[in-house]
Amino acid sequence: MSGTTNEYQSSAGIKPLHLIWFFSFVNLAVLLIFNHGYGYFRDEFYYVACGEHLAWGYVDQPPLVALVAKLATTIFGKSVFALRILPAVACSATVFIAGLMIRELNGSKLAIIVGLTAVAFSPVLLGISGTFSMNSFDVLFCTLLLYFVILLINRSNDKYWIWIGVVAGIGLLNKISIFFIAFGIVSAFLFTRQRKQFSNKYMWIAAAIAFLIFLPHLIWQYVNGFPTLEFMRNATLFKNIAFSPLAFISEHLLDLHPASVILLLALISTLFTKRYKSFRVYAVIYLSVLILFLFTNAKPYYIAILDPMILAVGSVIFVNFLENNNKKWIVITIFIVNIPFYLATIPFALPVLEPEDYVAYGQFTGITPAAAERHEMGPLPQHFADRFGWEDLAKEVSEVYLSLPEHEREGVVVFGQNYGEAGAIDFFRDKYPLPPAISNHNNYWLWGYPEDKSDSVVIVIGSNLEDNSEFFYEVTEAATHYNKYGMPYENVGIFICRNPKRNLKVIWNDFKSFN
Repeated sequence: MSGTTNEYQSSAGIKPLHLIWFFSFVNLAVLLIFNHGYGYFRDEFYYVACGEHLAWGYVDQPPLVALVAKLATTIFGKSVFALRILPAVACSATVFIAGLMIRELNGSKLAIIVGLTAVAFSPVLLGISGTFSMNSFDVLFCTLLLYFVILLINRSNDKYWIWIGVVAGIGLLNKISIFFIAFGIVSAFLFTRQRKQFSNKYMWIAAAIAFLIFLPHLIWQYVNGFPTLEFMRNATLFKNIAFSPLAFISEHLLDLHPASVILLLALISTLFTKRYKSFRVYAVIYLSVLILFLFTNAKPYYIAILDPMILAVGSVIFVNFLENNNKKWIVITIFIVNIPFYLATIPFALPVLEPEDYVAYGQFTGITPAAAERHEMGPLPQHFADRFGWEDLAKEVSEVYLSLPEHEREGVVVFGQNYGEAGAIDFFRDKYPLPPAISNHNNYWLWGYPEDKSDSVVIVIGSNLEDNSEFFYEVTEAATHYNKYGMPYENVGIFICRNPKRNLKVIWNDFKSFN
């Protein structure tokens, strides 16, 4: 099962590579058709803002996604559809690499069909690729890294370690999930016959390559006091919901897709069967990362970085077992039966339905995605709710700004309680008359209070009359923002605050909020 010669490739008819391309294009088509519904997602404004402040790091992320955001907006523009082209391409490339995994492991064409259907319609992969973020690129880098691990093991070619080092380094510049993958690989090598790799000089060369690529970000962290560590600690303690092991695994299986769980079970079965013992290394990678996440208060979707490998390797084992036992018809039957179930979950990942229809659909199916953060929820799950109301908010703030006497407008800024509010104001400045935005949240705090702006008048989004009066002598609620589909905590007042009690620029350091 681990050879590199694939006899099935020479068979007549559709070639395996054609199937891989087909499923990649299907995945891309689904994303491009449906991913621009509802509107901009909160985090997209922040990534675009980071792209306007290019650096080697940010409070809550490494530098790569900001650079990609800058390239995307420069090349494609800032429309919802334009922002989401590259995440869709990244997801499609992930499907393609998963197909290469199956082919490399000598999976049949039926294994490719089964495995890539599961990958292409995975709810979590579609969901995280439906908006611009580092997550779709994260899964791509992790899948590519694991593909090179498969090549390393399958072909016994030490020089694949070089590619592993390069991908790991670049992947770390996108998101630190690569550390979790590395933990899984090291654990798997320790507990399988691949422990021989620890005496391989190329493994250590790969580690050095990854470190050197990642080094500029580490230097940035050092210079700025390692803000990401503070951000992660605060998010764990005050923001993220703590999932029990059972709840985490339940969400993980739902994200993977219930119809695909059988492929996960096929992967795990390699721990107990001699026939597929060459695949055990991949099962140990999965289980070690799963255990790590269970005990570090991780969000269930984090383990999606392993889903393409799980589904690819699992499909090879599952289909091969049944084909070798003359049970091919079982695979075909299960595949045909599962197709409607894969299609039925698309509305939970992408904005296919109108909001009211989505709510009714969720009630009909009984499927309610679990909240991952400690917030009051509205009628929609957060990954949909955070796409509503932002342009309306910017327009309302603009109206408040224009209501100010002309002599006050020049020095005014807009204070947002979080990077979503501040990011939306900065994003829509091209469309509406708006002053620049500031916030004490994450990297907006690092960017500071504009030196060329006074603090005599500040438009504050949110908080309340009493809290704002702690900082200003004169506070007026000028407007109220409300959107029934958005997150409830974004239904806020918009305040004009005058005559600060203290110099805001001087006390800016006291406002820091990393979470």
